[in-house]
Amino acid sequence: MSQMVPQQTSRGYSPPTVRQFSVFLDNKVGKLLALIRLFDEAEAVHLCAFSVVDASDYAVVRIVPNNADAARVLLREHSVVFSELDLLIVELDSEHSLSTMCLYLLGAELNIRFAYPLLLRPNSTPAVALSVDDQHLAGQVLRKKSFRLLGEVDLP
Repeated sequence: MSQMVPQQTSRGYSPPTVRQFSVFLDNKVGKLLALIRLFDEAEAVHLCAFSVVDASDYAVVRIVPNNADAARVLLREHSVVFSELDLLIVELDSEHSLSTMCLYLLGAELNIRFAYPLLLRPNSTPAVALSVDDQHLAGQVLRKKSFRLLGEVDLP
């Protein structure tokens, strides 16, 4: 799979990111299934990752699609309430583990807001979706430590 060429910005390196959609659902039986089926039935977009944050009256389902534009259209067509956020996708392997990633981010005094694994593994290796305080700095730190960061074009 191809990896996008890192962009140069006034802040230096700009890491590749993916778009996460936070979908707000009533906390009722079958709502999650209905959301997932929207993506199962769609031809232009598939889910690569998801996470559920449960509350008493509602749930927030965080999803990472392989095509953000198509996901946005799909959600709007079905009147689904959502917000959007850019995330880093970090590929892990034997030399670039979850613990070393956390260690390097801690060394840069970066806070991990939340993280969750991808369902589909680009390049047959584990990968994690990551929200941090400063994506640019996190991208620079992880890139210097030879971690591979993935963008939307890298998602299966």
